[in-house]
Amino acid sequence: MSDLSFPPLMQGEAVSSDPFAAACARAAEGCDAGLVLYRIGADALAAALVFAPEVPLADAVAMLPVCGIGFQNALGALAPPEVAVHLDWDGGIRVNGGLCGRLRMVASSDEPEAVPDWLIVGLEVTLIDPSERPGDARDRTALYAEGCGEVSPELLVEAWARHTLVWIGRWEDDGMKPVHDEWSGLAYRMGEPVQVCGRDGTFVGVDERLGMLMRENDETILLPLTDLLEERG
Repeated sequence: MSDLSFPPLMQGEAVSSDPFAAACARAAEGCDAGLVLYRIGADALAAALVFAPEVPLADAVAMLPVCGIGFQNALGALAPPEVAVHLDWDGGIRVNGGLCGRLRMVASSDEPEAVPDWLIVGLEVTLIDPSERPGDARDRTALYAEGCGEVSPELLVEAWARHTLVWIGRWEDDGMKPVHDEWSGLAYRMGEPVQVCGRDGTFVGVDERLGMLMRENDETILLPLTDLLEERG
């Protein structure tokens, strides 16, 4: 049973192991969609949300940016107004420009045109980095180091679930356009050089499915969101 409060259509459960791996196992066993597994520690929080898509994988992977928007909205509601939250295309979560966490995903199938039995999006957020020393890991940060020391990780997980559910509803009702518009306003380093999926280029924009458009030399290539799927364990 969960000690946290989740919206209708979602069921929460605390776990002592990695929520992402646990969600993969539960999904393979046929658990219901909407299951949120989570673990909250002193230094970090982790959670995973199970989906049962009814659309091909190429469309279902929109849940990664949907969950990213949900997190940005959740932290935006709980953190001081001066805290800026942005999203890397490949799942990184940026707080005041520093990498503070990530989103990741895996599915039962890697065939873009097949409807997967399940898809899981995982969330990881660093609350405190005990190894951090001045001058180390300049690109990385922790939530509590960015003016969010009063943010309850329990409330953050609850809010992430609520705001993500709102955006799932918008995606189901209105398609990708509202997700595209919202995510594009949160994108980190658009128009700048990036290294993604082992490739180097300039992040020039996203297509209608939020695939990355990358400029390499004189060529623009498309990296679909399906490229971010992790291999099933």
